[in-house]
Amino acid sequence: MRRPDAQPAMPSPSSSRATGLPLEAVAAMVVVVVASNWLVQFPINDWLTWGAFSYPMAFLVSDLTNRWYGPARARQVALVGFAIGVVLSYLLSDARIALASGLAFLSSQLLDITIFDRMRRASWWKAPLVGSVLASTWDTAVFFSGAFAFTGLPWISWAIGDLAVKLAMALVLLVPFRAIMNLRAPVPGATPPLPSS
Repeated sequence: MRRPDAQPAMPSPSSSRATGLPLEAVAAMVVVVVASNWLVQFPINDWLTWGAFSYPMAFLVSDLTNRWYGPARARQVALVGFAIGVVLSYLLSDARIALASGLAFLSSQLLDITIFDRMRRASWWKAPLVGSVLASTWDTAVFFSGAFAFTGLPWISWAIGDLAVKLAMALVLLVPFRAIMNLRAPVPGATPPLPSS
């Protein structure tokens, strides 16, 4: 029997919504990966492809998942998103693009998750911005060299243009991150407390 003055127990990380994989995050990640792998095949000019505008959304998904569910769940979302995204990308785009994308995606997402987690106690904007900038730089180098090197296409200029857009998007996506981050409280026990400013 519970004492009348006892506080209700907080759900543990292994109960409530912490037990399952956040399916909305997985779905968002898969959509971003597949759309980006399809859009990267369409250059806007010699400096840019359409995929540069969609791919940075993957970091927004990772950062929000990391904030709400912690780094372990964010890694799981990245792994599941990677597996499903590579298979679907293989069906919708060139195999070389799908493989290069998979390698770049997984390594850059894990880098972003690690940086975000280490910086989570800093001001609200530092973890997503620094993580996105460093992970975007890594992603761009791995993807464009793997997908387009030795093809005769202007992949170096595409990579430079792509990175410039990704860096600009890292700044722009701070607005939705800030607007969305407090819509859901972090799962109790999954992450240390974050500063609100």
